[in-house]
Amino acid sequence: MSRIILVTSALPYANGSIHLGHMLEYIQTDIFVRFQRLKKNKCIFVCADDAHGTAIMLKAEKLGKSPESLIADVQEEHLKDFNDFGISFDHYSTTHSAENRFLSEYFFKQLYAKSNIVKRTISQLYDPQKKMFLADRYVKGNCPKCHSPDQYGDNCENCGATYSAVDLKNPISIFSGKKPDLRKTDHFFFKLGIHSEFLKNWIRSGTLQPEITNKLEEWINEGLKDWDITRDHPYFGFLIPKYEDKYFYVWLDAPIGYMAAFQQWCNIHEFDFDSLWKDCKNTELIHFIGKDIINFHCLFWPSMLKTAGFRVPSQVRVHGFVTVNGKKMSKSRGTFIHARRYLDHLDPEYLRYYFASKLSSKVEDIDLNLNDFVAKVNSDLVGKLINIASRTARFINQYFNNCMSPEIIEIDILKNIRRDETLIVSFYETGNYSRAMKLIMEHADAVNTWIAFKQPWHIIKIHDRKLEVQLVCSIALSCFYILILYLKPVMPKLAERVEVFLRISPLDFDSVKVSLADQRIEKFHPMLSRIEKSSVEKIMQKSNKIETKMSKKVEVEKSKTCSIDDFNKIDMRVAEIIEASKVDHSDKLLRLKLDIGGQIRQVFSGIRDAYEPTSLIGRKTILVCNLLPRKMRFGLSEGMVLAAGAGGKEIYLLSPDDGAKPGDRIS
Repeated sequence: MSRIILVTSALPYANGSIHLGHMLEYIQTDIFVRFQRLKKNKCIFVCADDAHGTAIMLKAEKLGKSPESLIADVQEEHLKDFNDFGISFDHYSTTHSAENRFLSEYFFKQLYAKSNIVKRTISQLYDPQKKMFLADRYVKGNCPKCHSPDQYGDNCENCGATYSAVDLKNPISIFSGKKPDLRKTDHFFFKLGIHSEFLKNWIRSGTLQPEITNKLEEWINEGLKDWDITRDHPYFGFLIPKYEDKYFYVWLDAPIGYMAAFQQWCNIHEFDFDSLWKDCKNTELIHFIGKDIINFHCLFWPSMLKTAGFRVPSQVRVHGFVTVNGKKMSKSRGTFIHARRYLDHLDPEYLRYYFASKLSSKVEDIDLNLNDFVAKVNSDLVGKLINIASRTARFINQYFNNCMSPEIIEIDILKNIRRDETLIVSFYETGNYSRAMKLIMEHADAVNTWIAFKQPWHIIKIHDRKLEVQLVCSIALSCFYILILYLKPVMPKLAERVEVFLRISPLDFDSVKVSLADQRIEKFHPMLSRIEKSSVEKIMQKSNKIETKMSKKVEVEKSKTCSIDDFNKIDMRVAEIIEASKVDHSDKLLRLKLDIGGQIRQVFSGIRDAYEPTSLIGRKTILVCNLLPRKMRFGLSEGMVLAAGAGGKEIYLLSPDDGAKPGDRIS
């Protein structure tokens, strides 16, 4: 009995273009969906543009168009990118739909009726000139902890402190440049904490990867806070029924957008919506998401679904981020690559293969190393896989009237490839695409080695051994077509070209058993070409727009200067780390004890991702000694150690030259 599976990818936000960081997820999901279809399971793949929020409203205003017009234009662009990358959606919608409005209102009524929602009066910053309440990103001021200027309303980039926007010192609106008012407003909150026991059981049910389960358990054990699910006018979204100035927060109606898109698909295909969302014994729901939105999909969403009377996800598959050449995607470095910029220069299936070769079932960041990308595609796809056909098909074309051997002997090399179908299927099913790609290429290597051993180019010259050449080449092409079947979820367009070349029906996993004996084939033509480094260089070239924007940024930053007298006020000294330990209830901080020449200082530093505490003991670094002590909930931080880097694992403590002693002043 075939399975019925609804699969979703996270909804792309409708105020910007798709980039290669986004494409990782859609490629990962599409590979899974295509695999299920090749197994003859009913797999329905839906998605939608996430079309609501203040950012959409403000961008439309800036462009002089309506939000509806903006999201329509963006959706057209998104769909073209997805289509050109071979993403096989069954239905693609927008969260700004009648179906989503109906379902969002239904959820709200159910949550309210079951006492999951409470109304509260809160205080928020308000820009009287812009006539709107300000989200954290629209307020700047001095950090309430370290007093650094020009910090946003949720966290300080200088000291790492988190806080509420109302705690900022000397706050200003980024719109008017004026000090905002503090005004009271009524909001609705979803009482997430009452679902803690349900969530503990659900996240331990095998639905999630172990590392995600562990992270969620930490949050649950710390205590789940109520979730603000409303926003004030002006806002682009759905009005809450019976209110003229309250809207559903975008993250309430965004996941409901999965259901709304599926409802639209059901309406077109006369499929029973409730059979998947309510009576779900024989159906599955699988979400693919990035690790930055697990709180919405693995805490709020299942709690909302359960309360409103719907099924919860069967699986939530979480992936990491994409880096380029080992660095975070960045416009300033020219590594922020839009999907269309890639498509202008290279075959999208090369990227599909490269991502597949890196994806596992773990929540790991994936590095698009461009030298490795070129080498891997050229070596694996052209040098190994396509090489099998290019080395053998020409003999079938030239000497045997395009006809394969009337009998193809099942020698070990062919048997081994057929036998590994079970492994390939299990790798696709569990998301271990990299292991599937590795196994496919190991077989391709073996086939090429076997062809070299048989030397058809040599024995074709021996008159009474010509039929042996036909058999050798037919066996090689039989291996080739099964490997192409195994690769079809990743490279469907290549598979189509091979199906035409071999004159066979569209491949699925039943095709593993099919023999190509006596099969007539087309004349072989190259199916893939090598990547030239010049194509990659063109992709990496910064657009004039980015260069102009960055040059303007440099001009602005030149104005943020200080005098030598200001700089001389900083007291920097050599410090030796004598103790280092992780800070409980913090993902970023290490507690360091430092010796600065007989005086011991305690410092909290956000370098936990980059260093194991034990590796720091005995190391010398640089400490800013005359920084005002900062009282944190973990204790008093008495200075700042100096480090450089992009953040996360890419943080590097500064160290003095050998011979420097604790307490030595840096001048």
